[in-house]
Amino acid sequence: MEVKVFSNDQDEVNKKTLTQIVSDFDLFEGGVGERNIIKIIPFNYIDINVKEFKVPNIINQIAYKFFRKSKAQRSFEYANKLLELGVGTPKPLAYFEYKTLFLFKRSFYISEQLDCDITYRELTSDFNYPDYDNILRAFTRFTFSLHEKGIQFLDHSPGNTLIKKIGNGYDFYLVDLNRMNFGQMDFEARIKNFSRLTIHKSMVEVMSDEYAKCSGEDFDKIFNLMWKEIEAFQEKYHRKKRLKKKLKFWK
Repeated sequence: MEVKVFSNDQDEVNKKTLTQIVSDFDLFEGGVGERNIIKIIPFNYIDINVKEFKVPNIINQIAYKFFRKSKAQRSFEYANKLLELGVGTPKPLAYFEYKTLFLFKRSFYISEQLDCDITYRELTSDFNYPDYDNILRAFTRFTFSLHEKGIQFLDHSPGNTLIKKIGNGYDFYLVDLNRMNFGQMDFEARIKNFSRLTIHKSMVEVMSDEYAKCSGEDFDKIFNLMWKEIEAFQEKYHRKKRLKKKLKFWK
């Protein structure tokens, strides 16, 4: 069985074309990703971003079939919610799900392809990028605005914010949207939201300074907590990698 949900502005011809694109997904060349595969495909004089999520393990196939929203559905719904809240993200077009009687199988999320100048990731490696300090501070203000709107982006990591230069300023767009919480965030949750973004203390100093200006909180309080959360995340990340390495060795 196939489940399809489209944006409201899609006419029947577009729906049919998108359905055919998904049906022929494996025939399109290219694609990036290991767990999830993304392909950029022409559609009505624009390019669209078609993301196929990896088929989940058997337990999650049951969970997504009966109890939980799929990553594709959440991506689509969260994208629409972000746009309603005035937050940038590539325009959502549709999501598709394929299910059997008892199990969840393939799923796809489709959005307009958005070409950017850089992502946050470039800021973590090229400290001489033009207007570097202003971009990093603008990103911090963008993150503060997310928090003020009650948006906790759980995958707030280097590759998931696209950055476009607009005039003398910058616009930011979130991608990889399937993990989010919505609601008021306390101070600790806000600062912890920075924990996946960098390992460089110089970046943490700038972001802490700008967040202090936005929030009125003390710089040292922000910096110390942000650095503590980053160290905790890095320790957890590397511990997980060491465990995976051991498990692969014993196989």
